[in-house]
Amino acid sequence: MTLERQLLSYEPFNEQEARDLPLMLDFLRRGERPFERANEAGHFTASAWVTNPARDRVVMIWHNVYRSWAWTGGHADGETDLLAVARREAEEESGVSGLRPVAETPLSVEILTVDGHEKRGRYVSSHLHYNVTYLFEADETRTLRAKPDENSGAAWFTPQEALEACSEPWMAERIYKKLLARMKKA
Repeated sequence: MTLERQLLSYEPFNEQEARDLPLMLDFLRRGERPFERANEAGHFTASAWVTNPARDRVVMIWHNVYRSWAWTGGHADGETDLLAVARREAEEESGVSGLRPVAETPLSVEILTVDGHEKRGRYVSSHLHYNVTYLFEADETRTLRAKPDENSGAAWFTPQEALEACSEPWMAERIYKKLLARMKKA
């Protein structure tokens, strides 16, 4: 299913999603190179919310740029299959293997602001991430590992621990709480 069809059939969970979803659809239809970082004003990204089958643990990584425990995810870099992007990023960033998508449709959608920062010795201007998140399950006994050029650790957390570990209050309150609520219903 194309991203446009996924977004058109997506039922917003809250006001944030209800307001972001039409903007994401408009950007997808009319944005210049919406799946490429070359669009420095904004581009599509994909995240993976990785849980165990019991849904009482989630994978988080210590993100070097944001200096916080965070979900896995990254840039589409021209790829239009954001489910595949989310899986690739989760595997690369945490070392988790045996990922199983719970559904091929999004768990959540959000437009995220990214402050200007240094990455690999180069300044990246502030921009938007038109982010689509997918839910995956994995065996929590599998070993996790860091990806040193992006993060300094990967670990399983209980939902409460994940919220407490996140040092970005807006992300914890607006995004991770939403993901935890959505995952219980998926």
